[in-house]
Amino acid sequence: MTFAALQEQLSEHIYHFNHGNHEAAYQFLGCHKVDQDGVTGYRFAIWAPHAANVYIQGDFNHWQNEPLSHIEGGVWAGIIQGVERSQCYKVGIDHGNGHIEYKIDPFGFNFEIAPKDATVVWGLEDFEWSDQVWMNQQWRKNSVHSPLNIYEVHASSWRRHPDGRTYTFAELADSLIPYVKEMGYTHIEMMPLMDHPLDASWGYQITGYYAVCGRYGTLEEFKDFVNQAHQAGIGVIMDWVPGHFCRNANALAYYDGTPTFEYQDVNRANNVGWGTLNFDLGKNQVQSFLISNAMFWLKECHLDGLRVDAVSNMLYLDFDQGPWTPNEDGSNHNRQGVAFLQKLNTTIKDHLPHVLMIAEESTDWKGITHAVSEGGLGFDYKWNMGWMNDTLRFFETDPYYRPQNFRLITFVFMYQYNERYVLPFSHDEVVHGKKSLLDKIPGSRETQFETLRLLHGYMMAQPGKKLHFMGNELGQYLEWRYYSELEWKDLSFEFNREYQHYMKTLNHIGKDYKALHYYDTEPAGLTVLDADNVEQAVLTMMRQGKAKRDFLIIALNFIPVERQEYRIGVPYKGEYEVLLNSQMQEFGGRWTENLPVMKTEEVPHDGQPYSIVTTVPSLGVLYIKPKRIYGAK
Repeated sequence: MTFAALQEQLSEHIYHFNHGNHEAAYQFLGCHKVDQDGVTGYRFAIWAPHAANVYIQGDFNHWQNEPLSHIEGGVWAGIIQGVERSQCYKVGIDHGNGHIEYKIDPFGFNFEIAPKDATVVWGLEDFEWSDQVWMNQQWRKNSVHSPLNIYEVHASSWRRHPDGRTYTFAELADSLIPYVKEMGYTHIEMMPLMDHPLDASWGYQITGYYAVCGRYGTLEEFKDFVNQAHQAGIGVIMDWVPGHFCRNANALAYYDGTPTFEYQDVNRANNVGWGTLNFDLGKNQVQSFLISNAMFWLKECHLDGLRVDAVSNMLYLDFDQGPWTPNEDGSNHNRQGVAFLQKLNTTIKDHLPHVLMIAEESTDWKGITHAVSEGGLGFDYKWNMGWMNDTLRFFETDPYYRPQNFRLITFVFMYQYNERYVLPFSHDEVVHGKKSLLDKIPGSRETQFETLRLLHGYMMAQPGKKLHFMGNELGQYLEWRYYSELEWKDLSFEFNREYQHYMKTLNHIGKDYKALHYYDTEPAGLTVLDADNVEQAVLTMMRQGKAKRDFLIIALNFIPVERQEYRIGVPYKGEYEVLLNSQMQEFGGRWTENLPVMKTEEVPHDGQPYSIVTTVPSLGVLYIKPKRIYGAK
């Protein structure tokens, strides 16, 4: 192919890339097989606007530098014959001062496994998807009214082989997917799977944004994992890090010898707390790179959503620990970051309205899940970090001091519907000395498990979608460790297996009963019956589904004192029965017989026209459902 023909082939792509409007830049930048005039080769195209020269060296040319031609718009390109799939290559960036630095291809689809660092010649091979039933359902489904109970997974440490090897995508498909389905979760959320050199970063310091980490397998094997999950009725979400990237010299950092993907301003570029570099979110080409990357994972890999990491870092100029440069008016809002997130969510929703965009955002920024047209950021959901912190503080408190701290678990009612929330107990809460969920709770082992069942019963009763980090359902005592598997052996101990059975039962109730998810984001879904019984530390509420008959009464007792003859208001006359009692023996509790059917009395209570009288177990939760009622349709 002549230089003129190559330039003509790439010209329109480069124009849109440089104007921040390219939504599939991975289709022209990087390494792609081409067939021109019967001659097969690979086209290499690299964006390096300030490089003096750009070279490709690899297995196919005995690691000798082969120059690329400078195309308009800062792109260097050329076609090399004799290249074969699976061969390795590096990009040589000539700084113009006699120094050539060897880099990865930012758009590479495969990389050598660390500590090796070459890009591997790969391609977007045709993949035979068989998840059309699932995909069609997602296009029709309203996620707001559907159950969303996410199982967060770190692929390296969910399970490991006896010799310490991590599971591959194929092995995870065989074991993780059926486990998640059996346990009643609706989605798997994978911590970042993009290529990263350091296991200790948990995947959050990415080098290869368009490739999966080779320790788990290839891009095709990941697609097969997603395909199998969809066939099993399980959605797949992945953590995505568009705010900052690994500063390793061989990757994106100062790619063409100058600030390329990062900010020109050193204060804005340096992320001191994480030891990374912040993307320049105001640069058109970076916007094309990142938005194309989001579309790549959602379209090419059929992901059901992205959990966007560290959104706060993109919203505030002073979120980091180091020095910062304010706006001209002295303010600290990152206006470029706000505009990028709005553009990102608008673009994705224009093409893929069914996918989930979830923000991990830890401040009180208003409008995270509001429409962009209303000045919001356009996310579907936001992690409710305030609820998580208040809840864990409350449950870490000695039970006899909980009445004085009751507001920690009722304060959420004051802002319940300010955003559309996911309630998260994520990996961040069980690492770095914070202890496992079980170990956070004071008291004997029996008390710890009673309280843990109560904690999750309270969580499921609250409006909002749910997220559990792997291992939370096992009741393991040790913190999460990224370098070893979960404490599966604990399931042979007293209380652990019963607790896992409880979590499975609770998850299926949350999925099967619309009262616990249909109105998660709307006030119609919650009636607080009594949040002021501080002295007895009992909280009662009613969750409502779409139909009037579709409701549950929830009673939670946060201290180890059984409450007998406890009156609870109900909306309709009739009979009520216990759906879930966390203190039943099958769950590791002390009760061998459940409560009998409760008949209403014409005694108004809790703002309701009728009431029932029951026993609320110590450190226990009751889910009560109507058995036979009158006046509701």
